[in-house]
Amino acid sequence: MKLDKNLLEKFFTKKEIGGEVSVNDLRDKEFSGQRLAPEEKQALNNFDRYRIKILNSSSDEETFHNNYRQLQVIANLGDWKEFLKGDYLKD
Repeated sequence: MKLDKNLLEKFFTKKEIGGEVSVNDLRDKEFSGQRLAPEEKQALNNFDRYRIKILNSSSDEETFHNNYRQLQVIANLGDWKEFLKGDYLKD
């Protein structure tokens, strides 16, 4: 049985729930061969730097895994424009 594209979009995108475009949505866009706007690229770079900073600051394995899970949620559900703000790069 072939899955209908509209059904897949309904379950695997946030179109139906009115969600914001996320960091992972931008990654999907880039991996599918679409060009990203300069600010979208900057947001991805900022998120990657933030992610590395948070994971490297983890004091133990449990903290690392908790941080990792939280970062996954942020990347999947958070608005990518949040990562254009300088707050995520402060030490």
